[in-house]
Amino acid sequence: MLDVTRLRVLVAVARYGSVTAAARALNYAQPSVSHHLARLEAETGTKLIQRAGRGIRLTDAGRLLAERAAEVIGRLDAAENELAAYTGLRAGRLRLAAFPSALGTIVPAAAAMLREHQPGVDLRLTEAEPPEALRMLRAGYVDVALVFRYSPDPPGADGPPVPGSGPDAALGDDEGGIDLTEGLREELLLDEPVHLVTSAQGGPDPPAELATYARHRWIAGCDRCRANLLRQCALAGFTPKIAFTTDDYVAVQALVAADLGVSTLPALCLRAARHPGIRTVPLPGAHRYVFAVRYGDPPDPPAVNLLMEVLRTAAVPPPRPAGSGAGSGAVSGAGSAAGSCATEPAQLQSPA
Repeated sequence: MLDVTRLRVLVAVARYGSVTAAARALNYAQPSVSHHLARLEAETGTKLIQRAGRGIRLTDAGRLLAERAAEVIGRLDAAENELAAYTGLRAGRLRLAAFPSALGTIVPAAAAMLREHQPGVDLRLTEAEPPEALRMLRAGYVDVALVFRYSPDPPGADGPPVPGSGPDAALGDDEGGIDLTEGLREELLLDEPVHLVTSAQGGPDPPAELATYARHRWIAGCDRCRANLLRQCALAGFTPKIAFTTDDYVAVQALVAADLGVSTLPALCLRAARHPGIRTVPLPGAHRYVFAVRYGDPPDPPAVNLLMEVLRTAAVPPPRPAGSGAGSGAVSGAGSAAGSCATEPAQLQSPA
């Protein structure tokens, strides 16, 4: 196997016409260039250079090898540049999957910060509920997945099963028996409250007690949200009468505003879009947990690390407006980002 460094020296001698000029272009000492040429001749068993007056020139074999070496080195340099772009050392591509309420809140803010700090990175976004986002992550279609569940512990963690928070609730009914969590690395971005949502036509602010609405009609969301609703109502001592089912949080609010039922929504859904005809109150002990998930062993490419950093910053809820009350549904300050109590964005470090 021919040594690439020695081939670079041969190409430089062919290009610049002398050992001295080649040494200057490569930032080598002249004896080092002569040494590499001698070693290359020993490797090939062929005379590659010959004396010509006070200088040297390439033999026919030397010119042939120099031409081929230039092609090889060009391809190696191209491969290095492409790999650097792919791993984020230079301009590259990032792919993120996220569920709808994150796409309406965390993701736009993170994307704007990413563009400001690394404008050469091309961020591609895909809307996906947690089961599909994890499948895409494991298949290599995305670099990071934003997912949620209603328990801080991963599915299958030690401890008694909690209704509505097992593997089927977290990953979808069609994922029973399939471990989608193997090889995944989770980072908690946000611990947000779940709110009781009622119509503003109802008069005073709603009490933070589900049992008060045991006889009302209910509006359920996606499979995971529906499972959490059933769990919360069971803890309150009743089974809800579900009249409507939709995973569109805007539609949920519109149905509630029309006094067609009551519902529960996480804070991100209310931060993304809020109907003026609803009232909200956080439910004691009810939380949703938002995770950023990566697949495979560290270290991650620098661009992925930067994406994680802007996601952490964007997940910090904005400060609650002064004078806002719980009953008014001011949810912008509700919830907490993992590992941070700050409301001011952190300074970001661009990838090296």
